[in-house]
Amino acid sequence: MSGKGEDDDSDKTLDASDQKIRKAREKGDVPITREAGNLMSAFALLLIFVMLLPAISGRLMRALEGALVHAGQVEIGSDGGGVADLSGLIYEMAWDVSLAMGPVFAALLVAGLISITIQGPLVVTLERIKPKLSKVSPLAGLKRLFSKNTLVEFAKNVTKVIVVGLIATSLAYQAVQEVWLTDLVLPERIGPFLTGWVVRILAWVLLFLAIITLADVLWQRHSWAEKQKMSHKEMRDEMKDAEGDPMLKAKREGIRRQRAMQRAATAVPMANVILTNPTHYAVALRYTQGEDMAPVCVAKGADLMAAQIRRIAREHDVPIIENRPLARALYDTVELDRTIPMEHWQAVAEIIGFLMDLKARRRRKPPTGSSFRIDP
Repeated sequence: MSGKGEDDDSDKTLDASDQKIRKAREKGDVPITREAGNLMSAFALLLIFVMLLPAISGRLMRALEGALVHAGQVEIGSDGGGVADLSGLIYEMAWDVSLAMGPVFAALLVAGLISITIQGPLVVTLERIKPKLSKVSPLAGLKRLFSKNTLVEFAKNVTKVIVVGLIATSLAYQAVQEVWLTDLVLPERIGPFLTGWVVRILAWVLLFLAIITLADVLWQRHSWAEKQKMSHKEMRDEMKDAEGDPMLKAKREGIRRQRAMQRAATAVPMANVILTNPTHYAVALRYTQGEDMAPVCVAKGADLMAAQIRRIAREHDVPIIENRPLARALYDTVELDRTIPMEHWQAVAEIIGFLMDLKARRRRKPPTGSSFRIDP
């Protein structure tokens, strides 16, 4: 005995079926990467410094300027009037700051939503927040701690810290050198100077995060696809669930076949003619002049069922006509107890007319494409 279970991970070599992928998505199990959020956050910060900061800096300065200008006019005394003035000043400053920072918060929110949508269709499910024993199990925790995904996450985070740190340190060192080499630094140039270097840092960080995000997306999708792989047993079980138990299916098929044979045993003797292929298909037709508008299919079958129809027809002296294309066409198109399609009326009428002539002892050749078998 090998000691491996049937569901061992090494046995899962088959790609996941559409049904398993759909169930995984319903449970919230989809390939996602946190790096998309980091990338979009860095992109949003870059846009803020390049586009929004110049526009909102004036409003922020005016809000702080108003607080400083009125600071000496507020008196906090026992009468409480000064407190009301102070609260009004704080409210006005907070309102101005909120209006100024509104576009910044909106940019960060939009960046977060984009980071979600670019990874695929949004999946909303409560399955991920349901309490599970595996989440608090020490053994499961240790297994996750030393898993391949955890090691990849650790290596990725260490790489990000080192690379981002090197980028920030290198550019900050260049900025300091530029300050020291400048003879005169005017106060009004400090803001644009710092903004320019921050934009450089964010641009390099953004480029690095784009590479990390692309690599992580590929890894997460590969890891998720490997996790969703199925064993042969799982595939068989899924097919059994989708199609039903093979034993029950065979039993139902046997019941249907038995009922079809019982029907043929009563319907075929009432038929006027049996059209055959000659061995694979058989269609029994009944036509009563004055009652039926067109010939009616009373029984049909393929292979074993066709042989059963021919046997019953021989036992009850029902004529058997071999017409390959007509028998196949009628088998595919006509339903039981229904008249044959109009496009086949002429061909079937010629065959029935031929049999009526034989019955009246008027011998002639069978219709084109047909052969009459007295003892098939």
